[in-house]
Amino acid sequence: MGVLSALAILALLIVVHESGHFFAAVWQGIRVTSFNVGFGPVLLERRSRGIQFALRAIPLGGYVAFPDDDPDSGFDPKDPDLLKNRSVFQRAIVISAGVLANLLLAWAVLCAQGIVVGIPAGFNAGSGVLVVALQPDGAAAKAGLEAGDLVVAMGGKTLGAGTKAVQQLVDAVKTSPNQALLLGIERNGIGKNLELVPANMGGSGRIGAQLQPDGNELFRRASNPLEILQQAKTEFVQILRRTISGFVALATNFGETAPQISGPVKIVEMGAKLAHQGGGSLFLFTALISVNLAVLNSLPLPMLDGGQFLLLLLEGLRGKPLPERLQLAFTQSGLLLLLGLSAVLIVKDTSQLAFVRQLLLR
Repeated sequence: MGVLSALAILALLIVVHESGHFFAAVWQGIRVTSFNVGFGPVLLERRSRGIQFALRAIPLGGYVAFPDDDPDSGFDPKDPDLLKNRSVFQRAIVISAGVLANLLLAWAVLCAQGIVVGIPAGFNAGSGVLVVALQPDGAAAKAGLEAGDLVVAMGGKTLGAGTKAVQQLVDAVKTSPNQALLLGIERNGIGKNLELVPANMGGSGRIGAQLQPDGNELFRRASNPLEILQQAKTEFVQILRRTISGFVALATNFGETAPQISGPVKIVEMGAKLAHQGGGSLFLFTALISVNLAVLNSLPLPMLDGGQFLLLLLEGLRGKPLPERLQLAFTQSGLLLLLGLSAVLIVKDTSQLAFVRQLLLR
């Protein structure tokens, strides 16, 4: 059930993103050929008012197609309702509407969290530090730690609770490069000891693990609607800032940050785990992925909304479109990059899943 919930959320985010493009075009009277969820062969389709609505076989995104892209569409190339014949400003609205739709969805979901679950009212911390995620080649993974492990002791001494316990473990790791740390962990209710040797990164210890306090967040009923709106605004701004910071870190420190990137398989796995936790976890997951999708699509890369916006900006500065061969080369390079990156991430994610590892070890 958790996997289905995560897949449903990802499908919703794709539909919302493409709906932004679709309604921005239809609202302006721009002709649209089809609305597609996924790529490749059509699995299900329906036609309404000359527009095809299709579910396709490869669930790696979606797109809205315009007659401009089809030389056999039958429309007059000078038709004023074709996207290419509209002003730069009108086309900019269509291109940016997908990103805006995802940002609005994230904010709406956080508002819904305040209504359904409540306002955060503290954290009920348990003993120990929870291992959330691991880098495949990091020291933690090599030592045998797994996502979901609870670190309860270090050097024979019991760790405390909350953020202090996390900071205690992080400080010990940073000050112990190439030195063995004895950890006591709990995995599925069973205790065991592991020896962890932090890697030396510029004189500081690193283990390649994401850590957080163990426990659960507490919620209370909102006292008024304004409190819900204020809380949603605060969480939205925090998520947006952290997402942008993550992409900046990826661009400026690619070697260290790249192993932390996850593809669609890992995202579904994470969503499934959050679905089992209940509470506000799925609301936060939906908002987080929606903001990430918005920021990702804003990047000035081929095949992304940001790349199309860049071409439009250059057209506005030049007073005329770029030569078709340059636009085609830009788009084709983006398609190869997108397919290659998707394949790498899917292979990376599936190779890390526990059941796949078990099959490979047999």
